[in-house]
Amino acid sequence: MGDVEAYSRLAGVYDEIVVDPCYSAWAAFLDDLWSADVPGVRTVLDVCCGTGLMAAELIARGYRVTGVDASPAMLARAERLLGPDVPLSTQTLPVLAVDGVFDAAISTFDGLNYLTLSDFRATVLALAARLRPGGWLVFDLHTDAMLSVAAAHPEIDGESDGTRFAITNSVDSTARTCDARITVSRDGDTFSERHLQHFHSDEQVRAALAAAGFAVVTVADEYTDEPATPATLRATWVARRDEPSEPPSSP
Repeated sequence: MGDVEAYSRLAGVYDEIVVDPCYSAWAAFLDDLWSADVPGVRTVLDVCCGTGLMAAELIARGYRVTGVDASPAMLARAERLLGPDVPLSTQTLPVLAVDGVFDAAISTFDGLNYLTLSDFRATVLALAARLRPGGWLVFDLHTDAMLSVAAAHPEIDGESDGTRFAITNSVDSTARTCDARITVSRDGDTFSERHLQHFHSDEQVRAALAAAGFAVVTVADEYTDEPATPATLRATWVARRDEPSEPPSSP
């Protein structure tokens, strides 16, 4: 049994065994965050949108969402969930070939952890080009605490609705990576996918945002109003694209 491409076969069971029921609370956090925006947030670019669960929550709250993801299999599920009227396209970051300018961009469930540091920097730059001045960038990242958890638990297994899964973690603390192999068995069918995540330091993330013209608003503990701490497993970064400075008035 060889590995298949990440999020190809896993797409078929992703919502059932990978995702906990978090998206409603996360969307409520975003809705509350954006409610004070004077120009208003109406259009949202969902980066690494996966099977469309977050997009569905935002659409239900009145936002117009465009989704991009590198996995055609995940996007196929998203289209079944969201319908044909929601723009979805296959994009492999840092390439971001989408039209229009958005009020906000999001990336949830550690999608940006799959990027090397150079690709993360390039992706942040690409997102800045797709946001209006003052536009919002909200994303979450696995943290050093999560890397420590993965190192302490090299093997994890479980079962959900008749689907068995096993995760083998190989952590490189020097490279700050976790190379995970996810094996899934269901109805006599077994497949394995490799997932490599990169754990960027807070300093690296802040530097990438500043270089792209973003100001960090908060770094929170998983879509709450609580600041991230060294124990936080998933940090939510909230940043805004800088407004253009006013030219000096003539004397």
